[in-house]
Amino acid sequence: MVEPHDDLIRRSYMRLPRSKLITKLIVFALVVYAGISLISLRGRIEAIRQEEHELRRAVAEMEVVNAQLEFNIDNHNEPEVIEEIARTDLGLVRGDEILFVDGGSGLNGSD
Repeated sequence: MVEPHDDLIRRSYMRLPRSKLITKLIVFALVVYAGISLISLRGRIEAIRQEEHELRRAVAEMEVVNAQLEFNIDNHNEPEVIEEIARTDLGLVRGDEILFVDGGSGLNGSD
């Protein structure tokens, strides 16, 4: 006859391998989850770095434009500045100059 105490010991030994398997599965699942998360984060970090690079380039371009505008404001009465603005922004030419227009495109640059 099996005593209740021996039966309890036998049951605990039977549960031990099952609990080890569950623990291993949980650890494996956590490791897989951590790996997938790291791969996902790596992609996001690369995308953010690319966006940062593009924003830095855009800021540099805007700084150049701002510097040009500040120069134009500071020197708005200079004849050279007035002529440059008239040529680039307004598309004007001097009276003694001949304007050649490409027949393949309109004056506004559209085809």
